[in-house]
Amino acid sequence: MSTVALITGAASGIGAAVARRLSAGGVKCVLVDRDGEGVERLAKEVEGAWLAADVSTPEASLEAVALAEQRYGRLDLVHLNAGVSGGVDLANFDLDRYRQVVGVNMDGVVFGVRASVPLLVRSGGGGIVVTSSLAGLVAFSGDPVYTMTKHAVVGLVRALAEPLAADNIRIGAVCPGFTDTPLVAAAREMFVNAGFPLLTAEDVAAAVESAFYADTSGTLLIVQPGRQPVPYRYAGVPGPAGGQRPPKVE
Repeated sequence: MSTVALITGAASGIGAAVARRLSAGGVKCVLVDRDGEGVERLAKEVEGAWLAADVSTPEASLEAVALAEQRYGRLDLVHLNAGVSGGVDLANFDLDRYRQVVGVNMDGVVFGVRASVPLLVRSGGGGIVVTSSLAGLVAFSGDPVYTMTKHAVVGLVRALAEPLAADNIRIGAVCPGFTDTPLVAAAREMFVNAGFPLLTAEDVAAAVESAFYADTSGTLLIVQPGRQPVPYRYAGVPGPAGGQRPPKVE
């Protein structure tokens, strides 16, 4: 029985690299992207299924999961990768742009988890990997709203690790540095001229594949040029002076 993966933001960049990598290993892929022509072209290349949809709407994820069940009868891996750069100027605030960034980067992840978990459970469990960013771990002053969204999905991954584990579902995130994808295309020349190395989409795709099978659910993998992916470790926060632990919230 073939492994089945659902990948959002799959028409180009990291999502496309993940689709090619997984399909080369025999995984059946369901691809989702707003770029209908691009996602259809890649789906034909990897012999997968495709859906042209905007993940900022809850219907997109529900339709994608339904497509996976209809076409392949199961779902094992979910890569919630769709994302857009922020570019929201708080001084000259564009509400529509803000809603678009939050809708894709945050809502798309929440909707994707919510839609995929029931089929993952029926399939016996599996893995979910979210594409975050180094901006999900450190403050990136160049794009505060993007930074906010990536911190948010890191928090979601960490908080869902324990409850999803009860259903044999692992969840994690990859947090890559600057990557040579359409998201940074406008600034690529600046990086090249500065001699700053960029990750390739294939570098990140390899980390995504390993994240699916991480030993510890909730793992955040830092991906940087020339280094092996490494789990990020939080320092922790001090508790009450008496050492008491909070009661478990049911």
